[in-house]
Amino acid sequence: MPAIAIQNVTHTYPGIGRKRPPTTALENVSFTAETGQTLALVGPSGCGKSTLLELICGLLAPSVGQVESEPAALTPQSDLLLPWLSALDNAALPLRLHGASKQAAREQAAPFFTRFGLAGFEHSRPDQLSGGMRHRVSFLRCLLAGKPVLALDEPFASLDAITRAEMQSWLTDALRAEPRTVVLVTHDVEEAVLLADRLLVLSPRPGRVIADISIDLPHPRKRTDLQITELRAQALEHLGLPA
Repeated sequence: MPAIAIQNVTHTYPGIGRKRPPTTALENVSFTAETGQTLALVGPSGCGKSTLLELICGLLAPSVGQVESEPAALTPQSDLLLPWLSALDNAALPLRLHGASKQAAREQAAPFFTRFGLAGFEHSRPDQLSGGMRHRVSFLRCLLAGKPVLALDEPFASLDAITRAEMQSWLTDALRAEPRTVVLVTHDVEEAVLLADRLLVLSPRPGRVIADISIDLPHPRKRTDLQITELRAQALEHLGLPA
């Protein structure tokens, strides 16, 4: 059984009076994701990528069609760390919400700080962390929710190019250490090819799957590898963009 199965899904947001008519974000979308697979979604702005993540996480019900998914945790575009909590307490928040005491939650979360390159910053507030560190804490919080599926909505979009490249490499290593089924939304085609096992290309709104590209390459991957540049060019061609 796949970890995620999307079958003939169409989703329309209702309108608001005469000024805003109903908007169909997705139309007749079908795909599956196998357990442990990293699936990337790319497409133009407004084509329903984030809507798909919300459907997978059960935050929305489709207007038409069926969504089946193992329990999923969502990491939104912003890290949404609580400014009054330490990095450790932010990461441990899902454990507290599941009934763990503050001490027990901290003890469970603390070992991950060394593994994720955050050792020594456990008691720092979010405004004392770099952008990359904040995203690591946000990802760790998502991981500690204990869900088998992680839905990542442009997790590195706000980072500068150097930090983003570092975080892409870090995420690959993190998923190798803590395997999950991952659905990654990104506007960066190269990022998708570097990180994912499969790449779905969506059309302009209403989003439809117009290409399903397999990326059967070992990690770590280099941007300069010929196969990476060829797959990137293939995806860009489907998007109607120059390579």
